[in-house]
Amino acid sequence: MHLGDIHAFSDTILDHRNRSNGKTMENKERDIELEELVLKECLVSATGLNSNSLQIGIRGDPSLRETTFARKKYQSNVDKVFTTLEPHLEELLLRRSTYHLYVGFNNGEVRTNSVFDPFRLEIHEAEKLSNHDYVERHFPEVGYDQKVQIIRDIYKSLDNSGIYEYLPDYWKRIITKRNFIWTPMKATDIPIVLSTLNRLRDIQEYYLRNVSICVIQGFVRIQFNCDGTQLIRSKDFRQFLEDNFPT
Repeated sequence: MHLGDIHAFSDTILDHRNRSNGKTMENKERDIELEELVLKECLVSATGLNSNSLQIGIRGDPSLRETTFARKKYQSNVDKVFTTLEPHLEELLLRRSTYHLYVGFNNGEVRTNSVFDPFRLEIHEAEKLSNHDYVERHFPEVGYDQKVQIIRDIYKSLDNSGIYEYLPDYWKRIITKRNFIWTPMKATDIPIVLSTLNRLRDIQEYYLRNVSICVIQGFVRIQFNCDGTQLIRSKDFRQFLEDNFPT
Protein backbone atom coordinates (compact mmCIF):
# COMPACT_ATOMS: atom_id res chain seq x y z
CA MET A 1 0.00 0.00 0.00
CA HIS A 2 1.40 3.42 -0.97
CA LEU A 3 1.69 6.22 1.58
CA GLY A 4 -1.04 8.24 -0.16
CA ASP A 5 -3.36 5.23 -0.05
CA ILE A 6 -2.61 4.74 3.64
CA HIS A 7 -3.46 8.36 4.44
CA ALA A 8 -6.64 8.13 2.36
CA PHE A 9 -7.64 4.90 4.09
CA SER A 10 -7.05 6.25 7.59
CA ASP A 11 -8.88 9.47 6.66
CA THR A 12 -11.83 7.38 5.48
CA ILE A 13 -11.97 5.59 8.84
CA LEU A 14 -11.85 8.87 10.72
CA ASP A 15 -14.41 10.50 8.41
CA HIS A 16 -16.79 7.65 9.22
CA ARG A 17 -16.22 8.22 12.94
CA ASN A 18 -16.79 11.95 12.51
CA ARG A 19 -20.08 11.38 10.71
CA SER A 20 -21.14 8.97 13.44
CA ASN A 21 -20.34 11.61 16.04
CA GLY A 22 -22.08 14.36 14.06
CA LYS A 23 -18.87 16.30 13.44
CA THR A 24 -19.14 19.27 11.12
CA MET A 25 -16.79 20.03 8.24
CA GLU A 26 -15.55 23.05 10.18
CA ASN A 27 -14.59 20.84 13.11
CA LYS A 28 -12.88 18.39 10.78
CA GLU A 29 -10.80 21.17 9.21
CA ARG A 30 -9.84 22.36 12.67
CA ASP A 31 -8.72 18.83 13.58
CA ILE A 32 -6.55 18.69 10.46
CA GLU A 33 -4.95 22.02 11.40
CA LEU A 34 -4.23 20.80 14.93
CA GLU A 35 -2.83 17.53 13.60
CA GLU A 36 -0.41 19.34 11.30
CA LEU A 37 0.57 21.76 14.08
CA VAL A 38 1.29 18.99 16.60
CA LEU A 39 3.45 17.10 14.09
CA LYS A 40 5.45 20.20 13.16
CA GLU A 41 5.91 21.85 16.56
CA CYS A 42 8.09 19.32 18.40
CA LEU A 43 11.50 18.07 17.36
CA VAL A 44 10.52 14.39 17.56
CA SER A 45 6.81 13.69 17.22
CA ALA A 46 4.64 10.57 17.22
CA THR A 47 5.74 10.00 13.62
CA GLY A 48 9.47 10.52 14.17
CA LEU A 49 12.09 13.19 13.61
CA ASN A 50 10.48 16.35 12.28
CA SER A 51 13.04 17.72 9.88
CA ASN A 52 14.26 17.20 6.35
CA SER A 53 17.73 18.21 7.49
CA LEU A 54 20.50 15.70 8.02
CA GLN A 55 20.55 16.53 11.73
CA ILE A 56 18.88 18.71 14.35
CA GLY A 57 21.14 20.51 16.82
CA ILE A 58 20.13 21.65 20.30
CA ARG A 59 22.40 24.12 22.07
CA GLY A 60 23.23 23.23 25.66
CA ASP A 61 23.96 25.06 28.89
CA PRO A 62 26.20 28.10 28.14
CA SER A 63 28.18 27.51 31.35
CA LEU A 64 29.18 24.07 30.05
CA ARG A 65 29.74 25.24 26.50
CA GLU A 66 31.98 28.13 27.51
CA THR A 67 34.13 25.99 29.84
CA THR A 68 34.51 23.05 27.44
CA PHE A 69 38.23 23.52 26.83
CA ALA A 70 38.96 24.23 30.50
CA ARG A 71 37.66 20.84 31.64
CA LYS A 72 40.11 17.96 31.48
CA LYS A 73 39.01 14.76 29.80
CA TYR A 74 39.37 11.50 31.75
CA GLN A 75 39.05 7.91 30.65
CA SER A 76 35.75 6.61 31.98
CA ASN A 77 34.77 3.12 33.10
CA VAL A 78 32.82 2.76 29.85
CA ASP A 79 35.92 3.63 27.83
CA LYS A 80 37.85 0.92 29.66
CA VAL A 81 35.36 -1.86 28.84
CA PHE A 82 33.90 -0.61 25.56
CA THR A 83 35.72 -3.20 23.42
CA THR A 84 33.77 -5.97 25.17
CA LEU A 85 30.68 -3.83 25.84
CA GLU A 86 30.02 -2.83 22.21
CA PRO A 87 29.10 -6.32 20.90
CA HIS A 88 26.79 -6.78 23.86
CA LEU A 89 25.03 -3.49 23.13
CA GLU A 90 24.59 -4.65 19.54
CA GLU A 91 23.18 -7.94 20.80
CA LEU A 92 20.66 -6.12 23.01
CA LEU A 93 19.23 -4.26 20.03
CA LEU A 94 19.47 -7.01 17.40
CA ARG A 95 18.89 -10.26 19.28
CA ARG A 96 17.40 -9.33 22.65
CA SER A 97 14.24 -7.65 23.95
CA THR A 98 15.65 -4.09 24.07
CA TYR A 99 14.06 -1.49 21.79
CA HIS A 100 15.60 1.62 23.36
CA LEU A 101 19.15 2.02 24.63
CA TYR A 102 20.96 4.85 26.42
CA VAL A 103 24.67 4.77 27.22
CA GLY A 104 26.20 7.35 29.55
CA PHE A 105 29.95 7.39 28.94
CA ASN A 106 30.70 9.67 31.87
CA ASN A 107 28.89 7.77 34.63
CA GLY A 108 28.71 4.24 33.20
CA GLU A 109 24.91 4.23 33.27
CA VAL A 110 23.09 2.13 30.66
CA ARG A 111 19.30 2.49 30.40
CA THR A 112 17.17 0.00 28.51
CA ASN A 113 13.50 -0.50 27.62
CA SER A 114 12.11 -3.93 26.76
CA VAL A 115 9.26 -4.88 24.40
CA PHE A 116 8.11 -7.34 27.05
CA ASP A 117 7.60 -4.57 29.63
CA PRO A 118 7.55 -1.38 27.56
CA PHE A 119 6.52 1.09 30.29
CA ARG A 120 9.41 0.21 32.61
CA LEU A 121 12.92 1.64 32.50
CA GLU A 122 15.85 -0.57 33.51
CA ILE A 123 19.21 0.87 34.58
CA HIS A 124 22.40 -1.18 34.38
CA GLU A 125 26.10 -0.63 35.02
CA ALA A 126 28.19 -0.70 31.86
CA GLU A 127 30.84 -2.88 33.50
CA LYS A 128 28.26 -5.56 34.34
CA LEU A 129 26.81 -5.41 30.82
CA SER A 130 30.22 -6.27 29.42
CA ASN A 131 29.74 -9.71 31.00
CA HIS A 132 27.89 -12.16 28.74
CA ASP A 133 26.32 -14.11 31.63
CA TYR A 134 24.80 -10.88 32.93
CA VAL A 135 23.25 -10.21 29.50
CA GLU A 136 21.88 -13.76 29.39
CA ARG A 137 20.17 -13.35 32.78
CA HIS A 138 18.63 -9.94 32.24
CA PHE A 139 17.65 -9.79 28.57
CA PRO A 140 15.40 -12.46 26.99
CA GLU A 141 16.40 -13.55 23.51
CA VAL A 142 14.18 -12.46 20.64
CA GLY A 143 15.11 -12.05 16.98
CA TYR A 144 14.93 -8.62 15.39
CA ASP A 145 12.02 -9.51 13.09
CA GLN A 146 10.16 -11.06 16.03
CA LYS A 147 10.76 -7.92 18.08
CA VAL A 148 9.38 -5.76 15.30
CA GLN A 149 6.28 -7.97 15.13
CA ILE A 150 5.83 -7.68 18.91
CA ILE A 151 5.86 -3.89 18.56
CA ARG A 152 3.27 -4.09 15.77
CA ASP A 153 1.13 -6.39 17.91
CA ILE A 154 1.32 -3.95 20.83
CA TYR A 155 0.20 -1.09 18.59
CA LYS A 156 -2.63 -3.29 17.30
CA SER A 157 -3.75 -4.30 20.78
CA LEU A 158 -3.79 -0.66 21.87
CA ASP A 159 -5.88 0.21 18.83
CA ASN A 160 -8.32 -2.61 19.57
CA SER A 161 -8.53 -1.81 23.29
CA GLY A 162 -10.57 1.35 22.80
CA ILE A 163 -8.20 3.55 24.80
CA TYR A 164 -7.74 5.90 21.84
CA GLU A 165 -11.34 7.00 22.39
CA TYR A 166 -9.95 9.09 25.25
CA LEU A 167 -8.00 11.14 22.69
CA PRO A 168 -9.23 14.21 20.84
CA ASP A 169 -9.94 13.51 17.17
CA TYR A 170 -6.79 15.16 15.83
CA TRP A 171 -4.69 12.84 18.00
CA LYS A 172 -6.71 9.85 16.77
CA ARG A 173 -5.75 10.87 13.24
CA ILE A 174 -2.06 11.06 14.19
CA ILE A 175 -2.06 7.66 15.91
CA THR A 176 -4.07 5.94 13.17
CA LYS A 177 -1.76 7.15 10.40
CA ARG A 178 1.36 6.45 12.43
CA ASN A 179 0.32 2.87 13.10
CA PHE A 180 -0.26 2.28 9.38
CA ILE A 181 3.02 3.73 8.12
CA TRP A 182 5.33 2.73 11.00
CA THR A 183 8.60 1.06 10.11
CA PRO A 184 11.44 0.27 12.55
CA MET A 185 15.08 1.22 12.39
CA LYS A 186 16.84 -0.98 9.86
CA ALA A 187 18.81 -3.72 11.56
CA THR A 188 21.82 -2.88 9.39
CA ASP A 189 21.93 0.67 10.81
CA ILE A 190 22.55 -0.52 14.37
CA PRO A 191 26.13 -1.84 13.92
CA ILE A 192 27.02 1.29 11.94
CA VAL A 193 26.02 3.53 14.85
CA LEU A 194 27.57 1.44 17.62
CA SER A 195 30.85 0.84 15.81
CA THR A 196 31.45 4.59 15.46
CA LEU A 197 30.89 5.60 19.09
CA ASN A 198 34.55 5.11 19.96
CA ARG A 199 35.43 7.49 17.14
CA LEU A 200 33.12 10.15 18.59
CA ARG A 201 34.45 9.47 22.06
CA ASP A 202 38.08 9.94 20.97
CA ILE A 203 37.59 13.46 19.59
CA GLN A 204 39.91 15.73 21.56
CA GLU A 205 37.74 18.83 21.93
CA TYR A 206 34.03 18.10 21.47
CA TYR A 207 33.67 14.45 22.37
CA LEU A 208 30.70 12.14 22.98
CA ARG A 209 29.15 12.16 26.45
CA ASN A 210 26.06 9.97 25.96
CA VAL A 211 24.04 8.33 23.21
CA SER A 212 20.46 7.07 22.81
CA ILE A 213 19.29 4.66 20.11
CA CYS A 214 15.60 4.02 19.54
CA VAL A 215 14.52 1.14 17.29
CA ILE A 216 10.89 2.26 17.26
CA GLN A 217 11.50 5.86 16.21
CA GLY A 218 14.54 5.14 14.04
CA PHE A 219 16.77 7.92 15.29
CA VAL A 220 19.93 8.46 17.31
CA ARG A 221 20.43 11.15 19.96
CA ILE A 222 24.01 12.05 20.83
CA GLN A 223 25.19 14.58 23.39
CA PHE A 224 28.68 16.04 23.61
CA ASN A 225 30.80 17.37 26.45
CA CYS A 226 29.85 20.94 25.47
CA ASP A 227 26.24 19.95 26.40
CA GLY A 228 25.15 20.26 22.76
CA THR A 229 22.83 17.58 21.39
CA GLN A 230 22.36 16.21 17.88
CA LEU A 231 19.35 14.24 16.64
CA ILE A 232 19.98 12.12 13.54
CA ARG A 233 17.94 9.53 11.67
CA SER A 234 19.74 6.22 11.87
CA LYS A 235 19.77 5.91 8.07
CA ASP A 236 21.64 9.23 7.89
CA PHE A 237 24.18 8.50 10.62
CA ARG A 238 27.02 7.53 8.31
CA GLN A 239 26.50 10.70 6.27
CA PHE A 240 26.42 12.75 9.49
CA LEU A 241 29.85 11.38 10.41
CA GLU A 242 31.31 11.99 6.98
CA ASP A 243 30.06 15.60 6.94
CA ASN A 244 30.99 16.53 10.49
CA PHE A 245 33.90 14.25 11.46
CA PRO A 246 35.85 13.38 8.29
CA THR A 247 38.67 10.93 8.77
